Amino acid sequence: MKDLTGQRFGRWLVIERGPSGKKWRVRWLCRCDCGRTSLVLRDGLLRGISTSCGCFRGERVRASSVKHGDYLTVEYKAWADMKQRCLNPKHPAWKNWGGRGIRVCDSWLNYPSFLADMGRKPSPDLTLDRRENDGHYEPGNCRWATRLEQVHNRRGSRQ
Repeated sequence: MKDLTGQRFGRWLVIERGPSGKKWRVRWLCRCDCGRTSLVLRDGLLRGISTSCGCFRGERVRASSVKHGDYLTVEYKAWADMKQRCLNPKHPAWKNWGGRGIRVCDSWLNYPSFLADMGRKPSPDLTLDRRENDGHYEPGNCRWATRLEQVHNRRGSRQ
């Protein structure tokens, strides 16, 4: 049997021969580039079936699902909440936005376009607001506003 010690198979580095598995199948103790160790079947290594502990697959999934890297930012949350209020009839607040005919402009259905138009929130005290309360979410009608500005901009409020 060929000694695989020191050889690389994908992200695996073979450390030493391990105990045999079921039906006397040969296993090798391997260390992944991420630092995890595991017993890997000889055939899995030689045929390219096993190339890492699973970390590579996880990295690929994360990379393909994040397009802009802003998923956890306050701007992304404001954008996602805006879309839910206007586009999702099952959202608890839909009747006050989408149900009243408030829409999101086509370009803002894409987060990078929304961010390009609105920019980063300049202060943590500000939230997304429409200048014209019956207007749509679109460039020129939206701003980052304080709670007091929003209170004065409600339907039925007197100024």
